[in-house]
Amino acid sequence: MEMQTIGAFAKACRLSPKALRLYDELALLRPARVDPVTGYRYYAIGQLEQARLVAWLRRLGLPLARIRQVCAMTPESAAREIRAYWGQVEAETAARRDLAEFLVDHLAAQSSRKDTRMLELRFSALSDTGLVRPVNQDAAHAGARVLAVADGFGRGGAPASAAAVQALRFLDGEPLPAGNVLNLLEDAVQGATQAVRDAAPAAEAGTTLTAMVWTGSQLALVHIGDSRAYLLRDGGLFLITHDHTVVQSLIDEGRLTPEEAVGHPQRALLLRALTADATASVPDLRLHDARPSDRYLLCSDGLSAVVPSEEIRRTLASAPGPDEAVRALVGAANDSGGPDNVSCVVADVVDGAETGSR
Repeated sequence: MEMQTIGAFAKACRLSPKALRLYDELALLRPARVDPVTGYRYYAIGQLEQARLVAWLRRLGLPLARIRQVCAMTPESAAREIRAYWGQVEAETAARRDLAEFLVDHLAAQSSRKDTRMLELRFSALSDTGLVRPVNQDAAHAGARVLAVADGFGRGGAPASAAAVQALRFLDGEPLPAGNVLNLLEDAVQGATQAVRDAAPAAEAGTTLTAMVWTGSQLALVHIGDSRAYLLRDGGLFLITHDHTVVQSLIDEGRLTPEEAVGHPQRALLLRALTADATASVPDLRLHDARPSDRYLLCSDGLSAVVPSEEIRRTLASAPGPDEAVRALVGAANDSGGPDNVSCVVADVVDGAETGSR
């Protein structure tokens, strides 16, 4: 058997001698022979492939305990394990990126905010079963502080969506200073996630959640799944959420056009939602400075999937108030066949000096 010294072997596999000694102590990569007198380690040429795999897995960031498991697997099983690990890394990285963006927005808004006017919300919510589905698995809520839409799926979808929305409603009853909104959101999201797992423990059941928490000057957005939030400002309609779907990921990668996505068979297949799977339950966070005359729409895909965005814009722009807007939007979804449950929340930002605010 052809042997190499630890120095030569380290150079060939791109692991340091120090790392090789550590992996020997951890029984991760044992030398082929140890000199009984000098204690010097020798490695067989045939061990290079495993050593290089260990080196690559370390560069990938895989913990040592998990590397040991991967090295003991068949190539096919090892590939699945690495894919699963990297999916977890990407989810965690996305969550940190969203948190960084949230903090940047929050701190920038604190330093630049000069408008001291008191703003208020006028709001309305409506949820409808539609014309095809036998039951309504959506949930919608509009309150003084919390706006929320959730779209449940699977067996247990209805209790899951109801639990997610209910977990946020306690925020309606207390003041929410902008400086504390991040901590409040974190607590609320954790509560909603746990509530969904309690209500729908099956892996195939869960819910989307798109919610906004009003601080008096800003709206903090929590979003996961393919329900949506829009902003109507100065006559233009802006989508302020990003769908967590397979089809949207294909669009993002340039492998699918928005036009092709409309009829794609996997259009409703979610990549992220509130479920029993913690790795798929990481929401996006955003912070929006509110302006008087802004109109926000939160809706399930029972609206956005069947009513064109231009029709949504016209309806929002023409409705005199939130009550009329939600009724018109739900009506438009049902006029388009009502193939799914449809839920809408509309909220207007108004100057606190206006009379008749809700």
